[in-house]
Amino acid sequence: MFHVSFPGLGINDLVINRVAFSIGSFNVYWYGILIATGLLLAAVYAYVNADRFGVDRNKLFDCVIVGIITAVIGARAYYVLSEWDRYAGDWGEIFNIRDGGIAIYGAIIGGLAGGLIMAKIRKHKFLPLLDIAMIGFLIGQAIGRWGNFFNQEAFGRETDTLFRMISENTVIDGKVVAVHPCFLYESVWCALGFVFLHIFNRKFQKYHGEIFYLYLVWYGFERMIVEGLRTDSLYWTVFGVTFRASQVLSAILFVVGIVMLIINRNKDDGMRNYQPKKKQPKQSQKKSTAKG
Repeated sequence: MFHVSFPGLGINDLVINRVAFSIGSFNVYWYGILIATGLLLAAVYAYVNADRFGVDRNKLFDCVIVGIITAVIGARAYYVLSEWDRYAGDWGEIFNIRDGGIAIYGAIIGGLAGGLIMAKIRKHKFLPLLDIAMIGFLIGQAIGRWGNFFNQEAFGRETDTLFRMISENTVIDGKVVAVHPCFLYESVWCALGFVFLHIFNRKFQKYHGEIFYLYLVWYGFERMIVEGLRTDSLYWTVFGVTFRASQVLSAILFVVGIVMLIINRNKDDGMRNYQPKKKQPKQSQKKSTAKG
């Protein structure tokens, strides 16, 4: 149980429980439920809007199934490798993801890798799949980040801003303080990104891949800033230099997205005026009879 408050918003003493419900001695956590819900809604969105993106539904389904599996593997692998000193030798704990311990960039990398490999096998164009996948990622991220809220993790440094949050877990230097609710910032940003890219696809998209590049810019910009606020960032050390892994990766994605949008600024393959093909109703053919 956690007692959570947002004093600046006038919300005090919210009592939250990491466990949603129990089946015997087996606990089902909100973290897992929210991640699963985000993945499910992303898959539903992709399936419903496949025609609009020029994606084959049957091939999409195969890519989604494989992508979800590799996303979970990638998310856990990224986190474990970044915290290897903690997990080395404890193989059972490596596979215990019910208590958290996954990295969003690992999920993105793993999901894209699995989905694109399956797309190659099923002989489907990459860019339309990337476009629809990015909007799906924003849905999953907007919902999944609330798993961090129920776990009371992924918060930022001390602050006195309007959205400050306090709980038993917001401890810095041995004392309970008000902190940045980074999960909230990212959830709202991703929800806005979903709305923006959904509308952009219908009104302004000119070519396949444009949504993908915009996602890199949109999410890379936000994560680059919010990651700098967090107190639990994953750090990597390369050639003696230690840095926040997700912050540097976000900056790279942001720049890559900008460059690709500039390079393709004059590209137009008709997406703006694209109209999904409507299925023609089958006409019943009457057998004619001839008198001899």
